[in-house]
Amino acid sequence: MSRLSYHCLGSVALALALALPPAAPAQEVDLSALTLPQAEGLLQTRNRELQAARRALEAAGAGILSAGAHPNPTLSLGVAQINPSVGVGAGSYSEKIVDTSVRIDQVIERGDRRELRLANARSLESASTEDLSDAQRQQRLALRNAYYDLLFAQDKVDIARDTISLFQGSVRAAELRLKAGDIAAADVARLRVDALRAQNDARAAEADQRRAQLALAYMIGAEGKTIGIRAVDPWPSIYSGRPGGAVDELIEERPDVRAAKSRFEAAQNARELARSLRTRDVSVGASYDHYPVNPAYAQGSGAGTGSTFGVFVSVPLFARYYYEGEIRRAEVDYSAAMEALDKVRAQARTDIARAFSDLQAAAERLQRYDESLLVEAKRAADSAEFAYKNGAIGVMDLLDARRTLRAIQIDAALSRNDHAKALAAWQAGIGRLDGEAK
Repeated sequence: MSRLSYHCLGSVALALALALPPAAPAQEVDLSALTLPQAEGLLQTRNRELQAARRALEAAGAGILSAGAHPNPTLSLGVAQINPSVGVGAGSYSEKIVDTSVRIDQVIERGDRRELRLANARSLESASTEDLSDAQRQQRLALRNAYYDLLFAQDKVDIARDTISLFQGSVRAAELRLKAGDIAAADVARLRVDALRAQNDARAAEADQRRAQLALAYMIGAEGKTIGIRAVDPWPSIYSGRPGGAVDELIEERPDVRAAKSRFEAAQNARELARSLRTRDVSVGASYDHYPVNPAYAQGSGAGTGSTFGVFVSVPLFARYYYEGEIRRAEVDYSAAMEALDKVRAQARTDIARAFSDLQAAAERLQRYDESLLVEAKRAADSAEFAYKNGAIGVMDLLDARRTLRAIQIDAALSRNDHAKALAAWQAGIGRLDGEAK
């Protein structure tokens, strides 16, 4: 079997493998305790954008089969010398008083056009393979952003509910003190107002959580189970491993850069293919003509009887057009592919630099919240609670301390979300979302 046959069989096998539906998981994933690895597993099997990228790869594999095909021969059948006055005559087919002919023609391609078409199609298939890898990279990044948004929304709901519980206890205690004449009615009213505001904040946080659930559910193909989705993975640490390497090497390893390289190679092959059009193809043919034996017909028309054979060769004459348009278009596409490769490299370099800068800033902010701001805000709030219970401060000072603590808790959760997204963006930017060190 030729090398082309093996390659075609391999392409067909790849297309069939991609066309088969993904294997069902051994057991149903519990969306009420969804981990990030489980979400990424569902992404690979259910995400619609990845399915579209797989179909594009299948189409590119089919293009190789088309590019490697030889020109088909042409068969021609005809009759001639039909006398309208006499007709075709009686008897068998060979006794008809008409001439019959059979001809077959075959185009012989020259200029290595078939090899150039195959090279072009293989480069495009390679580009589609890298497009699929890049789609996986981008969708995994989007999934992590959606997952961390849900974690952030859950934290906000928890903070809001804790605040509600705290205010409910304070309001009950204040009402008892009001009955005993130990507190002013205005102070109780202020506590009730802040308790109602906490309930509104909790409702808004629940709405944010629902939106985050919807976004994550779409990405993993679980729209029918949106309400039950809950993220359970912890936030990534600021001390998480940060894979790295030489910037130029990281850029060349990115799938979008590799796809642009493959398209540049395809444009090179397409340019050579366009130039090869100036190498003339040759068409060869053979014919068989039969003259029926019919004395009356032969005597009246002077036609002979019997069979003849013929051989033909045809070559196009480039008298008016020399494929200038096709060659010019291929040159333009080649230049465009070169510029596109340079653009993708520049974008990759910018993405990596921006992601690293964002990651450093986010890590520093989160470290300040974890090591200083949260600790001090919690200490100040506890001191205010103790002082209020012992009558050392008024209700306004207590409310200010609680608002400050709640705001810092939400800001800290937002900083964790920003850091987690920045870390995911950095890993996606260098093409190592798993964080492996290569």
